[in-house]
Amino acid sequence: MNDTAYALSAEREIASGERFSFGKNWSKFLRELNDERIALAMASLEQYLGKGYLHGKSFLDVGSGSGLFSLAARRLGARVFSFDYDPQSVACTQELKKRYFSDDPEWVVTQGSALDQDFLHQLGQFDVVYSWGVLHHTGDMWRALENMVPLVKPDGKLYIAIYNDQGKWSRCWLRIKKLYCQSPVLIKYIILGIVFIRQRGIRLMVDLLQGRPGYSWRNYAKKGGRGMSPWYDLVDWVGGYPFEVAKPEEIFDFYYQRGFLLDKLKTCGGKLGCNEFVFIRLKG
Repeated sequence: MNDTAYALSAEREIASGERFSFGKNWSKFLRELNDERIALAMASLEQYLGKGYLHGKSFLDVGSGSGLFSLAARRLGARVFSFDYDPQSVACTQELKKRYFSDDPEWVVTQGSALDQDFLHQLGQFDVVYSWGVLHHTGDMWRALENMVPLVKPDGKLYIAIYNDQGKWSRCWLRIKKLYCQSPVLIKYIILGIVFIRQRGIRLMVDLLQGRPGYSWRNYAKKGGRGMSPWYDLVDWVGGYPFEVAKPEEIFDFYYQRGFLLDKLKTCGGKLGCNEFVFIRLKG
């Protein structure tokens, strides 16, 4: 499938309500991007991969989204290949490359799918394969997880984040996300308002009572050290459809059976959110 076919397919799925417009959301996030957020993203990568680890390494960003972590990896000295299925996400990543690494041959940005084996086969292998909060949005998570295996060099690292399986609550969120994507704009804002109150309202009220109004909102980018935005993360969460989940042990077993050793793990404590994994591909 070529870039035009990917773009047409993604746009058709978004228009029909089968897929959230991730790229549209990320394009708005870029308005808030600054040096502090970039530094936080860089620190996040080094926290999980090791300080100085990326220098001189090859880095594949599967589902690059805003392009922030591709930029962070490039700034840390990696040779970066970024791709995304959503054409607007590709445009976001290209915009960041243009801003910070214009005409740099060590950073390639293109359109592609984590489910397209023909496309992936052409890429070769990488020292680091990175896909944070992406593969559970492909519509076929387990096939996407399988497709990551041959992309990782022996002794290379696979860094992924996958939504935690909360049982009935995950099924409830699936219905909400599907409703959001299929609803007119007014209904979308109503859903966002309800979720905002549920997820952010109590914390903001506590901040107010403690005499520091808006503290948690202003410092959200530092929470978890990823440099993200509280509003655009909320929109991404509510609208993020397709949507699949997995228990931590399911992801561990899946990659252990395929010759990977777990190097780092951060769970969300059985709550809403992503579990983060860094695996090392064993030789042989």
